[in-house]
Amino acid sequence: MNTARIMSTQPLHLKPQDVCVLLQLSLSPGATFRELSERIGLSVGEVHNATKRLEAARLCSPTDRSVNRRGLLEFLLSGVPYAFPGELGTETRGVPTAHSGPAMRDEFDPDQVVVWPSASGNERGLSLAPLCPSAPAVAGPNPELYRLLTLVDALRIGRARERESAGRILRDELGPDGT
Repeated sequence: MNTARIMSTQPLHLKPQDVCVLLQLSLSPGATFRELSERIGLSVGEVHNATKRLEAARLCSPTDRSVNRRGLLEFLLSGVPYAFPGELGTETRGVPTAHSGPAMRDEFDPDQVVVWPSASGNERGLSLAPLCPSAPAVAGPNPELYRLLTLVDALRIGRARERESAGRILRDELGPDGT
């Protein structure tokens, strides 16, 4: 019997929330689906399905879900801004993101704050839909994922200087020699 991996004839369609799962996998090697679910705020089924899409995209290993760090960085820097572009909306209350988030807020002009809309947020700014609907809620209990998601948002909507800064930080933190 042929044991070669059978490829699906269905096209691969990564979803924005898959980026959240991929980032959490990079932070939590070996985590179970339940642990990932609790850290991200998605259901176990959503995390499982996201992981299967990430495996098909060769962004994580099907055997142990280890992250392809070179692929992760290439996808974040070159793919995400085109696959999941951000669009700024009206001013609202929310959780700071992009250049207003924790990794970059001291480096850039605070006059144009960007937030994920959230009633529990403590800042006002231009709204940006998060990649993962649970992102505003993870800011407190999961600061590492929050930090990475805000950097990815800087890639999605930032000007050249903001994108370069976010890319540098992501390369330092997630690169093959990073955490």
